[in-house]
Amino acid sequence: MYNVVVFFMQLGIAIASHFNEKVRKMWRGEHDAFAYLKEHVDPKARYAWFHAASLGEFEQGRPIMEQLRREHPEYKILLTFFSPSGYEVRKNYEGADLICYLPIDTIGNARRFLRAVRPELVFFIKYEFWYNYLHILKHRQVHLYSVSSIFRPNQIFFRWYGRQYSRVLKCFTRFFVQNEVSRQLLSTIGIHDVEVTGDTRFDRVLEIKKQARQLPLVDAFVAGNEGQVFVAGSSWSPDEDIFMPYFNREHPEWKLIIAPHVIGEDHLDKIIALCEGRRVVRYTKTTAEEAATADVLIIDCFGLLSSIYHYATVAYVGGGFGVGIHNLAEAAVWSVPVFFGPNNERFQEAQELKKNGGGIEITSYDDFAARMEQLIADGGDLETRGKAAADYILGRAGATRKILNSVFGQK
Repeated sequence: MYNVVVFFMQLGIAIASHFNEKVRKMWRGEHDAFAYLKEHVDPKARYAWFHAASLGEFEQGRPIMEQLRREHPEYKILLTFFSPSGYEVRKNYEGADLICYLPIDTIGNARRFLRAVRPELVFFIKYEFWYNYLHILKHRQVHLYSVSSIFRPNQIFFRWYGRQYSRVLKCFTRFFVQNEVSRQLLSTIGIHDVEVTGDTRFDRVLEIKKQARQLPLVDAFVAGNEGQVFVAGSSWSPDEDIFMPYFNREHPEWKLIIAPHVIGEDHLDKIIALCEGRRVVRYTKTTAEEAATADVLIIDCFGLLSSIYHYATVAYVGGGFGVGIHNLAEAAVWSVPVFFGPNNERFQEAQELKKNGGGIEITSYDDFAARMEQLIADGGDLETRGKAAADYILGRAGATRKILNSVFGQK
């Protein structure tokens, strides 16, 4: 049944590639992968293979790749992606020796791919469970690890109709899961080689914080307003419809930095319209002199958000009124309270930040306004919540070290 589904998936991708540029890149990338490997694989090298579906999973695998590269240079690193949103952004990543798409999971593709590479260590990040690749790796007795994985009772593996497919999980040598619930769920289907190591993303955000850039233009924008800067990261229209009117009406003295999730002219025009006459500049189209006199700075490019949270007095992470919240840890690491919307049940860090006070869930304009007024009126509460957010990140760091110690048998 799985291979039938994969066949129709492959057919759908082939058809969609004629109409969608993103799908076309993926389709071509998968077909080009074999030629790429034939040209670049060193048959004498020892390979550690990391597979990430997209950019988020890459960020979880990155700390392990970089630590392994430092401590075990005898391995070359192969990095594969399924989604163009991962590959196109990180195809020139210097931490890997080879980077390509992973061809879709047919038996033929899996055999051909693994004959080309012959990895000794394999790390699949979070939700990646490719049936044919995994079974062939197990048959070849390759050490195979699931990293930063997280499981929930409603997943197919734990339903009566998914028990046959759940056998794919027994292909892994070991699971490094994010929480105890995941370990317990795996034990119900007979999988016991499991370690609760946490999420490597916390190690990554701490590293990002160390490497954060100072941005002269943003320095000029916030100068004189330190302590009254609101940073919204990965925001969507429903998020902006809440916080923009609040600051326009109640606290125009606060400076706003907005890094929307979708950077398109239509969306940017809508944000500017929401500013109701306040002075607005776009990062790529302004100067430090102009930014210094502006009220709102729109980040209309990628790659800056993790450094921009450094300037926040209060942060907001978008997506919680739609697709689900984005990267909370990236904001919380800077010792600031973090707001987010109600669609956060599936996000462990949101649930835990709410419990410790570092995260603040809001469901409406009135809710947001009341919580912001409390923070503005009570500087002690703002500081306490910011400290709680940073302590949460620090308290969950160390997964990378635990995983590599386990893989290489170190104490």
